[in-house]
Amino acid sequence: MRPRTPLTALLAAALATGGLTLAGAGPANAAAVIDVRTASQLKSALAAASPGDTIRLADGTYGGNFKATRPGTAEARITLTGSSGAVLTAGGGYGLHLNGASYWTVRGVTVTGGQKGIMTDAADGVVIDSVTVHGLDMEGVHFRGSSRNGVLKNSRIHDTGRNGRGMGEGVYVGSAGDLSDRSDNALIIGNTIGPGVGGENIDIKEGTTGARVIGNTFDGSGLTGANYDDSWVDVKGNDVLVEGNKGSRTTANGYETHTQQRGWGCGTVFRDNASDLSGATGGKQLAINVTNDSPDCRTTVYASNTVTGGKGLTNIAVTP
Repeated sequence: MRPRTPLTALLAAALATGGLTLAGAGPANAAAVIDVRTASQLKSALAAASPGDTIRLADGTYGGNFKATRPGTAEARITLTGSSGAVLTAGGGYGLHLNGASYWTVRGVTVTGGQKGIMTDAADGVVIDSVTVHGLDMEGVHFRGSSRNGVLKNSRIHDTGRNGRGMGEGVYVGSAGDLSDRSDNALIIGNTIGPGVGGENIDIKEGTTGARVIGNTFDGSGLTGANYDDSWVDVKGNDVLVEGNKGSRTTANGYETHTQQRGWGCGTVFRDNASDLSGATGGKQLAINVTNDSPDCRTTVYASNTVTGGKGLTNIAVTP
């Protein structure tokens, strides 16, 4: 009996003679690039995505509600990317829902129509980069359900809250009245929010900790005053940094802190923000209105903050 040829040798011989072709040149389960041109293709790609994959959208309109539930990993993120000409448009509900889809990057696309734009639920480490979100009944981008370490950067959000109920924040972090929603450490950086935002440009809810709001430009021309939406940013979470932002057009104040539940709305730091309150008519007309400063719930306002118009910088002592 002749000795058996090892399996590896058989495979090598088959490859050399063209009798076998492997799918891809990389290792098994290598990351894939999935090119998408239709709504049905997009839904299939979202459902099947694996760590490291990139879903690449051609320009065009993608009608429907789109959901991702498969997580990536910190080492192998899943990316959904396209230009602003790749438009996800919903007739209702959520435009893009990352439900348990941790470690996704959403880059470049436009989301419009429907109730809410981009929603994350129980999805850690989501990065939303250079997107456009507009034309919604309610909020534009929402980190919810203990979606920790989310990032929203370099994006444009405008014309939200079209249902006229005084809601429709540009960016919403956490859940009102729900201290179990620990959507902590949200980073909101370098975005342009407004005009036409029907609630606060950014609302950071009680129960969340460590949000950073840095280098954004706010336009409060959509504020209605309903449901206390009378400032660009309302901080109700703990240990929030608000730094290097520019705001204009508001009904009352620029930034506010509140304690909605005991022990929350504390530890906010305001630094290097420029506020233009020209035209404000209601409230205290302060750049930074602190409603809850006390020995056990401190807010720090640095002298590097500036204000034009209105009635002053803040209602607490300023830190040099």
